[in-house]
Parts: sequence; C-alpha cells; structure tokens
Amino acid sequence: MTVIVLTNCPVALRGLLTRWLLEISPGVFLGAPSTRIRESLWKEVRQYASQGRALLAYQTNNEQGYTFETHDHSWHPTDHEGLTLIHRPSPKTQRPAQRTSDGPTPDVPRQGWSKASKRRRYGGR
Repeated sequence: MTVIVLTNCPVALRGLLTRWLLEISPGVFLGAPSTRIRESLWKEVRQYASQGRALLAYQTNNEQGYTFETHDHSWHPTDHEGLTLIHRPSPKTQRPAQRTSDGPTPDVPRQGWSKASKRRRYGGR
C-alpha cells in the first residue's frame, strides 16, 4: 500500500499521479504500485512539487510495518532506536519578563491567565 499526500502542488503533478494511484481526496493518492514505480513517482513528485509539500508513506518489512518520506516539510522523519518518528520543530516561544538588578521590569500579564488572576495580581476591575 502506498499513500502520497500533496499540499500546494501543481495540477499537472496530480494528473501524473492519477495514472498510477487513485485520488481518494484532493491531494491524497492511494494505491499499490511496485517498488520501481513508487520510486519513480516519488522522484517525479520531488522534481515537480515546486513550492508545494509532499509526503510518501508505504508498507515495508520493518518493526512498524511502514515507512515514510517527506519533501519540503518542516516535520522530518527521524530514526530512534529502529523506529521512525516524526520530528516537529518547537515553536519559538517568548520568555516572560525577567527581573534585573536595576529593579523590576514592567509586569505584563501573560497569555492564558484568567481574568480573576489578573485582577488579583495587577489590581483593577
């Protein structure tokens, strides 16, 4: 079984994939081509995806029973003790205001605080 998922890819690429796979939803292709055909299709996807992203998942003989490859994704497959896991980069978070030796920095309520908590800490109604 092979699954290819395309995001923001040219229509011509979708047409190319429909020769070998069934498009079960917009941008989602499913089928059972041979290894040679699957590798050829993935090569074409990487070449013609341009600004888009692509994901290939297929059945294989390993612990998980499948593997996957990505093209232009921020999430990347990572091998961890024989298992393929997905590595998602963490969003850049801002650190809360730090107190310095010159005195406290202006207190700014952090997101996620309840209204009651903000009133207790910062006063007001």
